Amino acid sequence: MLLQLLVGALVGMTNIGIHALVTVVAVSIARRAGLRTTVRPRLHLMGVMIATAAVLTVAHTLEILVWAWTYGIVQAAAPGSDLLYFAFVNYTTLGYGDITPVREWRLIGPLTAMNGVLLFGWSAAILFEVLRKTLEHLGVTEAPGFKRS
Repeated sequence: MLLQLLVGALVGMTNIGIHALVTVVAVSIARRAGLRTTVRPRLHLMGVMIATAAVLTVAHTLEILVWAWTYGIVQAAAPGSDLLYFAFVNYTTLGYGDITPVREWRLIGPLTAMNGVLLFGWSAAILFEVLRKTLEHLGVTEAPGFKRS
């Protein structure tokens, strides 16, 4: 059990490092794009949000690949299992259960899920902050389509 926790912590921290690096990149891209002047603020906002979400999606995919690679190294699933699929199911907390870890690595799924939940929450916070800062820069303080009488 201690080995499972150590491996999970190491992979989790690696993924947190990846997410931190991608956060810096995503925020700098959003900051540069968000500070531009535009005549179409709604399209501009959409572009900034799409770019930020795309960068974060790439980060999550990379993090899932790290888990899948780890599953292969420690032989966490039966031979012939689709480890990428297994990692996606665990990381997203979908939990189909059609692939299960071998008995010696039962904690690897919950550790992966815990890491995924944390990093998805982090991404949601980044998206919200990028949205807030971009709206602030564009001078949009009301919901689109809202008109004061």
